[in-house]
Amino acid sequence: MARTILPGRSYPLGAVWDGRGVNFAVYAEHAERVELCLFASVAPGARVETVTLPEFIGHVWHGYLPGIRPGQLYGYRVHGPFKPEEGQRYNPAKLLIDPYARALAGQVNWAAPMFAYQLGSVDADLSYDDEDDAWGAQKGVVIDSRFNWEDDRPPRVPWRQSIIYETHVKGFTKCCNDIPAPLRGTYAGMASEPAIAYLRDLGVTAVELLPVHAFVDDKHLIDRGLRNYWGYNTINFFAPDARYSSSGDHGEQVREFKEMVRALHRVGIEVILDVVYNHTAEGNEMGPTLSFRGLDNQTYYRLVRDQPRYYMDYTGTGNTPNTRQPQVIKLIMDSLRYWVQEMHVDGFRFDLAAALARGLNDVDKLSVFLDTIHQDPVISTVKLIAEPWDVGEGGYQVGNFPVLWAEWNGKYRDSIRRYWRGDDGQLPELASRLTGSSDLYESDGRRPFASVNFVTAHDGFTLQDLVSYEFKHNEANGEDNRDGANDNYSWNCGVEGPTSDPGVRALRERQQRNFMATLLLSQGVPMICGGDEMGRTQQGNNNAYCQDNEMSWYNWDIDERRRAMLDFTRRIIALRRAHPGLRRRKFFKGHVLHGSRLKDITWLRPNGREMRAKDWLTGWTRTLGARISGGQIGDIDERGKPIRDDTMLILLNAHSDEIPFTLPSGSGNRGSWQMEIDTRWPTGVAEQARLAPGAQYLLVGHSMAVMRYVR
Repeated sequence: MARTILPGRSYPLGAVWDGRGVNFAVYAEHAERVELCLFASVAPGARVETVTLPEFIGHVWHGYLPGIRPGQLYGYRVHGPFKPEEGQRYNPAKLLIDPYARALAGQVNWAAPMFAYQLGSVDADLSYDDEDDAWGAQKGVVIDSRFNWEDDRPPRVPWRQSIIYETHVKGFTKCCNDIPAPLRGTYAGMASEPAIAYLRDLGVTAVELLPVHAFVDDKHLIDRGLRNYWGYNTINFFAPDARYSSSGDHGEQVREFKEMVRALHRVGIEVILDVVYNHTAEGNEMGPTLSFRGLDNQTYYRLVRDQPRYYMDYTGTGNTPNTRQPQVIKLIMDSLRYWVQEMHVDGFRFDLAAALARGLNDVDKLSVFLDTIHQDPVISTVKLIAEPWDVGEGGYQVGNFPVLWAEWNGKYRDSIRRYWRGDDGQLPELASRLTGSSDLYESDGRRPFASVNFVTAHDGFTLQDLVSYEFKHNEANGEDNRDGANDNYSWNCGVEGPTSDPGVRALRERQQRNFMATLLLSQGVPMICGGDEMGRTQQGNNNAYCQDNEMSWYNWDIDERRRAMLDFTRRIIALRRAHPGLRRRKFFKGHVLHGSRLKDITWLRPNGREMRAKDWLTGWTRTLGARISGGQIGDIDERGKPIRDDTMLILLNAHSDEIPFTLPSGSGNRGSWQMEIDTRWPTGVAEQARLAPGAQYLLVGHSMAVMRYVR
């Protein structure tokens, strides 16, 4: 007996259960007919019912089916012209994912005919394939969105107090024996007590999760026996990927994700999502038809203006969503609001954000995307982080995003790497990067915390590998080591890869401590690449996007050397959190603070005297000191009271030789410098030594020290 479908509503988009039935609504402006397919299961040959959506209002096809309940699997077949030369690629033989589906069941089976054209033919993408692919396609899932959030509230950690930990849901817990085996590598594993305790004890305030939006394993990877581990191949912007669900993929993944967020919030840790709105898993004209392409190719993608058969590609992945189209902006904004309001996340890091901010071609600070974000009453209040570049012409936009945005500061990464590698002429830029990059962020009213500082990230060498390899070793990726860029300014002290030489190992470990200490003592927001705090290695692979195995998963069998690095990182984080002068709200001005005889920051030569203009131009100098004045540091707390702190001294030596540094005076006439950190020691400090102003402190080669002035 055929179902009776009612007209329903054109809003909201997606499949929405109201307790009695489900309203289905999908945008397909240029379509001629849309069929809704209801599946009994994801198994090939499963029973399917097909009904035609009866209404078309405002480019939205919609209908209401009484009696449908959560757990129902569905997809769309969309009828319309197949004219690739005109940018139209409708093919009802291909089952399509609802862009607004809240959950997806199953995974793409590349044995099915997932391409709308005939593979291997001449001008293949112009041909038409009429084979049904439903048996290999993912299906949307109707969900019950109800959830008991209990007393969950967003931690709302101020930017200046934030310490971000970039990590991967699966990789973080997959090999952790303290977590029950069924939960390892899942949202539930991330929410487990051992995982929560580790993050809490480390001292970070936020986890930045690599993509959790539902994504597709690329066919070319599956053909090589690999997987898309990182997940930068999104096919749906609402559904949490079911790979990381321990409880099922028929809506259970939504509940499990919410439970993870709730658990992290309980200990004050925020959840930031790495989101990929700059491209989709459908690729260019030679890609599969999975969702957007078959619904409305002309709306969802940027097509070449005079040749709409082809796609504009600002990301190197084949396509770019058309953020000049209102429906695409609506899709992105609806997705962002969903993750904030329904899933309770605290912010977003936008992958290749410059691609989203392009007007006709150029990156535009007044683009529709950025304007829409700015005025939105929900999204404008959460943490927004741009990866401020793409691969298109003029795509490098570090420092150019508008207010409300923080940015991955690629210039910080490069400067810190160059300095500790021992390059000449680095002191002027080093000083700027250590103090929040005012040259990039001050002129438009932003603060030091607009700079998200990092030395390593998921894309590139780990910190251990950065000091162990000069060249990338990506052979396991199956592309003859051609993939992945050479890491800029890597440093390996002349020995490539693992070594038993104790001197080389000690130097590498000291360089890791130098990088970590520099990162956590710089003004701005530090971002730690997960695992760097325990010496994680990928054996020199700097593009491990397809390595869903022990190469990428964290090794929790921590030996004495790796334990020392972990203890050192905890110590540095604790120091940063204890001293507000190390994480100021405002840029240094170089003038004397109220109630102090010292400038807010004074740059020092090894003789203990202030740097002169000509000293900054001495290209071979690699030793620098910074005295950060305490007392009233010019900030106020949330209650409006002045913030006070101790005077701090940071000494850096990128020379291979040891350098004696004369300690300057502190604040006041009486007092001494107490040693807090010296990277020569595996855990940061050997003894709580105190030294008088005027004394000389010996900085060993490739090391840094931090002291606090006490009376």
